[in-house]
Amino acid sequence: MSKWTTADLSDQTGRTFLVTGANSGLGAATVRALSAKGARVILACRDTAKAEQVARELPGETEVRELDLADLNSVRAFAESIERVDVLVNNAGVMALPLRRTADGFEMQFGTNHLGHFALTNLLLDRIADRVVTVSSNAHRIGRIDLTDPNWEQRRYDRWRAYGQSKLANLMFATELQRRLAGEGSSVLSVAAHPGYAATELMSHTESVQEVFMWLGNRMFAQSAAQGALPTLFAATADVEPGGFYGPDGLFGLWGYPAPCAMAAPAHDRAVAAELWELSEKLCGLL
Repeated sequence: MSKWTTADLSDQTGRTFLVTGANSGLGAATVRALSAKGARVILACRDTAKAEQVARELPGETEVRELDLADLNSVRAFAESIERVDVLVNNAGVMALPLRRTADGFEMQFGTNHLGHFALTNLLLDRIADRVVTVSSNAHRIGRIDLTDPNWEQRRYDRWRAYGQSKLANLMFATELQRRLAGEGSSVLSVAAHPGYAATELMSHTESVQEVFMWLGNRMFAQSAAQGALPTLFAATADVEPGGFYGPDGLFGLWGYPAPCAMAAPAHDRAVAAELWELSEKLCGLL
């Protein structure tokens, strides 16, 4: 694959993209690139003031809407307000937080990164014309899905293992969604992407001494948010493999340009993915 950049991004005039967490970092870089190519973008964010600042800089048609993925009532209300989109980009996320709970009592990372996007996608699916892109992470490799205790109510909480679980859940959701869409004969695609090591605000909310080291890493080693957004943009607009996973092509997938990438072995477990889907339906009240 050639070194794909935003210069290769095709004209998106007439297409609508809904991007969660578009107020900063990878999400903001994603909507900037799409808007520059003529797309209409919906910035779905909890912090609408910051989203409005991003929207004012965009050249194309924009809309800012409030969405709190950590509150299923907010997800339902938001979904009811959307008429039609071509592409849904499940980008928003939190990382390595101290133990916290969502409005519905879920562990914050599992609840926000996975369950919020799971509910949003399923509630919108009949109004998505082209594809769903779910942003995972290399951290899915340290994740394990505990179907008996996904919300860390019985285990001793570990912020990084919880983050890994949520990112593995993102990836398993994306692949299971593609299997279900294909089984129904739908032309809608489900694709996953990850940004590699990109400098974003995601690393500045751990409320721990680790932020110092991550800040240094951002300054010294990380690629820019714009570069990190390339796999998402590729997955959202290019000719991709249904159920594919795209990330940077450089060393260990940390830096570089979009290319197909391998998933960790647990992500291929179809039985666990199906059970996770059923559990997520139950937790989100979608049954």
